[in-house]
Amino acid sequence: MGLFHTAGDEDIKKGRTTDIYFSRARDVLLKKNIRPNVVAEVITSGLPKGYTWGVLAGIEELAKLFEGYDVDVHAMPEGSVFHPWEPVVRIEGDYTVFAELETPLLGLICQASGIATKTARLRKAAGDKLLLSFGIRRMHPAISPMVDRSAYIGGADGFSGVGAEKLVGKKASGTMPHALIISVGDQVTAWRYYDEYVEEDVPRIALVDTYCDEKTEAIMAAEAVKNLYGVRLDTPGSRRGKMATIVEEVRWELDIRGYDNVKIFVSGGVDEEDIPLLKGVDGFGIGTSISNARTIDFAMDIVEKEGRPVAKRGKRGGKKEVFRCRSCLHTVIVHRDKKKPSTCRECGGELESMLKPLVKRGKIVARLPSTGEIRNYVLKQLEKVP
Repeated sequence: MGLFHTAGDEDIKKGRTTDIYFSRARDVLLKKNIRPNVVAEVITSGLPKGYTWGVLAGIEELAKLFEGYDVDVHAMPEGSVFHPWEPVVRIEGDYTVFAELETPLLGLICQASGIATKTARLRKAAGDKLLLSFGIRRMHPAISPMVDRSAYIGGADGFSGVGAEKLVGKKASGTMPHALIISVGDQVTAWRYYDEYVEEDVPRIALVDTYCDEKTEAIMAAEAVKNLYGVRLDTPGSRRGKMATIVEEVRWELDIRGYDNVKIFVSGGVDEEDIPLLKGVDGFGIGTSISNARTIDFAMDIVEKEGRPVAKRGKRGGKKEVFRCRSCLHTVIVHRDKKKPSTCRECGGELESMLKPLVKRGKIVARLPSTGEIRNYVLKQLEKVP
């Protein structure tokens, strides 16, 4: 271990972050010279809060985890909408080769998919309004790039963490902290300093809830900053009252003074059920709801051994294929020996196989798309899901 309590790349690749029982199981099998050739599938039997769909993330890291191991891996493309009981990953090979990778495998996709899924739901709720990920301060800094990447994949327009800039290929977004205003000494001077020294391509958005009533500070900011783009309300819960009413007041006071072009952004404790109530808001900075999203409870289970179906109780044995309609996203799961359906039974659309080759005998064979490509794929699917 180094300065921080995190595992390095080699530790993860070598299975040194596994649960101990997988190491013990592997040792027993090797000592008894049992090297079963198996098919293992990764599924979830349910989603958080009764969600009917999720968004798969973490596949690029999963490919790099299995690179160099003598196994075959098929997976849904990163960003795919999936449903309970659909295999999202399939691994084939000598179980003793990948037994110790089950824990990191699940860790890579469970949390990333949870964040992408939550952000996708927020994206649906926000419509075309600005949506930014502000949640990395709630998570261990070692995984902050993953948090922001997963949020961006899920449909966020941007993120606050500078650590994700190279990973995503996009600059971080944000306004200003209360600490700037407090350090300068007063709001107006702080807003003017910000306007004077921050890069010109950064929108001038003033934080307007440090010392006074939000509508009072909003008016002060509009009068102080010539090209003010917007104001941000980050009112703490102890002072909040009804945020929808506060937003209405700010909008009214700005409009009657001729500042109808100044936008309103809200951050701090916002979740998907709040968004429809905040009708006058132009954008949202969402933190804990994204970064602390419920993980997807994926599990990996052996479903075939030496070519024969097997499964523990509560699981469905046999190697499976997943076919999805390109038009309506309806999916069909079939055993590998069964005939593939010709068309979608819901709309008659064309079906595609969703479990695509990712790793072949330890070599990555899939093209790993850019983060922007994955995000666009997600947004197109979101047009078709409830």
